[in-house]
Amino acid sequence: MWWFFTLIMISSYTANLAAFLTNERMEDTIESVEDLAKQNKIKYGVLNGGSTASFFRDSNVSMYQKMWSTMESAQPSVFVKSNDEGVERVQKGKRTYAYFMESTSIEYQMERKCDLAQVGTLLDSKGYGIAMPFNSPYRTAISGAVLKMQESGKLQELKDKWWKEMHGGGACDGQDEAPPSNELGLSNVGGVFLVLICGCAVALFVAMLEFLWNVRKVAVQEKISPKEAFMLELKFAMKCHGTSKPVRRPREPSTKGSFMQLDVFEKKGSM
Repeated sequence: MWWFFTLIMISSYTANLAAFLTNERMEDTIESVEDLAKQNKIKYGVLNGGSTASFFRDSNVSMYQKMWSTMESAQPSVFVKSNDEGVERVQKGKRTYAYFMESTSIEYQMERKCDLAQVGTLLDSKGYGIAMPFNSPYRTAISGAVLKMQESGKLQELKDKWWKEMHGGGACDGQDEAPPSNELGLSNVGGVFLVLICGCAVALFVAMLEFLWNVRKVAVQEKISPKEAFMLELKFAMKCHGTSKPVRRPREPSTKGSFMQLDVFEKKGSM
């Protein structure tokens, strides 16, 4: 049982270590968009007809042009109809699909889906604006109000509220470390400990039976009482040194009474 326990523990540790190292290598494989462009195992896509797709399509950078050509020729198609579909495809892809999306939308999804991660830096930087009719009388007032809210930190407070607090936001706080499911916990090997304890209990019971059987055998061979044989064998078993025990000669039955009877018979015969 002990060897079985040792074998299972070593096998479990080796398998867990191999999975951990493989996971680390996969995480370190893609660290930027350049790494994504240099490989062909992980597919990547964008929202069909979105601003990110326009960025790749109209870019003058050779690397982005190459990535756009790769996305257009990919089979099956890597383009999606909505951001939600892209996020779902990333989750189901298990590190085989990456999705380009606006950074604010990525931050919103990462606050609610803990298996998502943002890799690399921003590809492009654009701001949001409020569209108004030409020569609108509200343009100056709204622009001034937006600047005032930005300087006072009100915009950041609103973003934290709706991104990190409302509608499930903040669900992934404190989960930057590796998921517990990747660790080898007691629940995974608890059955092996149970087998070891039961095996030790059975072994102890068998050892006690074997000891008592040996005591009975010694008592019969050496013609001593079972109690005396038990004490002698127990003392020998408790010794921490020596592997042999002295040979004890069996006791011979007493013949004193027979000699007395013989003497009496001889005396009677002589008379």
